[in-house]
Amino acid sequence: MRLLIVTDAWHPQVNGVVVTLDHTVDGLRRNGHDVHVLSHEGFRTVPMPGYPEIRLAVGARAGVTRRIESLDPDAIHVATEGPLGLAVRAYCVRSGRPFTTAWHTQFPEYVHARTRLPLAWTYAWLRRFHRPSAAILVGTPAIRDRLTRRGFERLALWSRGVDADLYAPGTRDGKLPRPIFLNVGRIAVEKNLESFLRLDLPGTRVIVGDGPARAALQFRYPDAVFTGTLRGAALSAWYREADVFVFPSRTDTFGLVMIEAMACGTPVAAYPVDGPLDVVAHGTSGFLDPDLRRAALAALSLDRAAVRAHALRYSWDEATRQFERAALGLGRYQ
Repeated sequence: MRLLIVTDAWHPQVNGVVVTLDHTVDGLRRNGHDVHVLSHEGFRTVPMPGYPEIRLAVGARAGVTRRIESLDPDAIHVATEGPLGLAVRAYCVRSGRPFTTAWHTQFPEYVHARTRLPLAWTYAWLRRFHRPSAAILVGTPAIRDRLTRRGFERLALWSRGVDADLYAPGTRDGKLPRPIFLNVGRIAVEKNLESFLRLDLPGTRVIVGDGPARAALQFRYPDAVFTGTLRGAALSAWYREADVFVFPSRTDTFGLVMIEAMACGTPVAAYPVDGPLDVVAHGTSGFLDPDLRRAALAALSLDRAAVRAHALRYSWDEATRQFERAALGLGRYQ
């Protein structure tokens, strides 16, 4: 089938949405599908407020129409609710083309953390955005249940996977004082990193990533190690080196970095909230506790082989099959 995936989040960004779409596109192509990505590339762009490294397409409506009609896809999946997602949604509604959407981020909570805008307002707007979708793909049962309570319908599970060859146990060089407590991800207010950095923990705290809050946090916590953004083998090495992966976010829909850490044998410490509740096996691959310090210290005792075994339950092949069932069931040849 010919599939068009529409996303406002794309390379060179480094985040869970881009990683997920990368693996999904590769998997779909291996399964014989003709997959095309419609991103900001080729459009005039402006930096996203607060996230200047994210470029948003502007004035894309006419270009979107031309590209869709030229490609004539069998199915359309709108991955994000940004300008491109809005333009493609409008085209599909206007032309009667079916499409699916996805819920990758807790956008209402992100907006609330930055602007204090009431959650109900943003959820109302998102219900309107997703209402025409034939299926809304969500990462975990907890997110599905949360959105059901918020009035969303036609929710389908689309899990995530891990590259078990790249993210795997290996040599640990021991250059930093142990235990090493690690976080990987975007350094922004919605990630709640200060809840991790202010913990009274022994050893070393390491932050891998970048974002608008980095300078302020690096100034306030000079004893923490900030590496900047890392990819591939360099990122995997930090996952392996860590004794515990600390995930303080309360707003993530999945938390792909937790699986990557666990695949390297590193247990997770997190709050018992959406994302960790579905991803972490409490007492086996990590600890979930309202007291994040207690969770981090308890995780030190876990068996790293058992931690990796839990992570290997997550497969990109299975995640791709879930996507095929939910998003490609709309094709005219089905």
